[in-house]
Amino acid sequence: MKILVINVSLRPNPVRVFLPIGLGYVVSAMKRGGFEFDLLDLDIHQLSPEKTREYLQTHRYDVVAMGCIVTGYRQVKWLAGTIKEAFPETVIVVGNTVAQSITELLLTKTGADVAVMGEGDETIVELLAHLRDSRNLEEVRGICFLRDGKMVTTPPRPLIANLDTIPFPEWDLFEVESYIQNLSKTLDEPLPPIPKEDIRAMTVNTARGCPYNCTFCYHTFRGQKYRWRSADSLIQEIRHCQERYGINYLFFADELTFFSLKQAEEFSDTLLNSGLKIYWKGDCRSGLFSKPEHAEVAQKLKAAGALAFGFSLESANPEILKWMNKKVGPEVFSRQVEILRRAGIASLTSIVIGYPNETPETIKSTIDCCIANGIYPSAGYLLPQPGTPMYTYALEHGYIQDEEDYLLKLGDRQDLRLNLTDMSDAQLEGTLQQELARCSRELGLDLGDGSLLKTGRYRSPQQGLEPKIA
Repeated sequence: MKILVINVSLRPNPVRVFLPIGLGYVVSAMKRGGFEFDLLDLDIHQLSPEKTREYLQTHRYDVVAMGCIVTGYRQVKWLAGTIKEAFPETVIVVGNTVAQSITELLLTKTGADVAVMGEGDETIVELLAHLRDSRNLEEVRGICFLRDGKMVTTPPRPLIANLDTIPFPEWDLFEVESYIQNLSKTLDEPLPPIPKEDIRAMTVNTARGCPYNCTFCYHTFRGQKYRWRSADSLIQEIRHCQERYGINYLFFADELTFFSLKQAEEFSDTLLNSGLKIYWKGDCRSGLFSKPEHAEVAQKLKAAGALAFGFSLESANPEILKWMNKKVGPEVFSRQVEILRRAGIASLTSIVIGYPNETPETIKSTIDCCIANGIYPSAGYLLPQPGTPMYTYALEHGYIQDEEDYLLKLGDRQDLRLNLTDMSDAQLEGTLQQELARCSRELGLDLGDGSLLKTGRYRSPQQGLEPKIA
């Protein structure tokens, strides 16, 4: 059985490309299961549509597997249609949120044959074995497919309870050195205290899921238990990355790296006791460091190589935060920034602009909070995604008339797709641009108009810049 795996590219010529964590685990499971496959990595190679079409229509496969987040629906539909045009009998398997959040639309509109629901590590191996042996797909847990035009949904597959039991991704299946070089050359401040030309950076996954349910956010494990790897397991992978690839800088690529102080402290203690030297960035919940007594843990994390934490402000307006289902306000956010700053750890944040009660004044107050804390935010517009309360709101209030038409136009959140506010598009976009320009000036970043929203990456203040006291 000939198998092709496609790493879907969500945007042309990205500034930075990360090793695809989810796909990395899936293809590693396929290899351990005894399946050989070709890999078409459209993210690292950025083939033109013409070159991609030429490859897909001159290389016949029995099974093609791909997956991405739901904003890549357009790309998945084009890829699936291109394959089916030349080889109608090829079975197309799709995973990640583009499969899970719009399953019926995917299976009826794109040419995809099987949608993998949830974790794909075990499901893909069982599914491929059934396809190879022409067995009944209803025996495979965690998939959906069409039979005689009707949806067949098999029982859900239980979550992998202990993430430590999952082997590390086999990154040699990808052009790993190309990814390392790209990531190492496109790093933001704060940089580690080593020559930039000596930095070798990779990504490592520490957890799956998130215990929170923000109304704008959809991910594969939404509504399911948040699981994290033990500190010992992470240290083993860090050691492996250093010994095999010479890595000295890591991005922890998760929805949420640290949920509790205990979890964070165990990691820092274990890393410090290991003798490994590594610099890293991760994500934590807003409010994790909010009391003076939390400073000791922050200092341990700094000693263990922490350079920056990402945690979301999203908005400084209490009513918008209620819409978002966020429990932490700007006061707690600011206290966390200060505790981390005193420990020598930078803070990164994101904001979501465009909830129904957004106004020029609420946008200004959110940017005021960013300026007061010395942070230039990763800003974007509310992008209602299937499976979220805000998507349901947009449907019920007539903002989305044709679901597939809407999905085909999805892309980066820095482009306004739907305006749910009482402002005109011009006023909403103009106000955000104006406020981001003010933030840039106040923080001494001197970003050009074209880089205010589409920065291509997070921005941190200039070295030595102290946050203003509100």
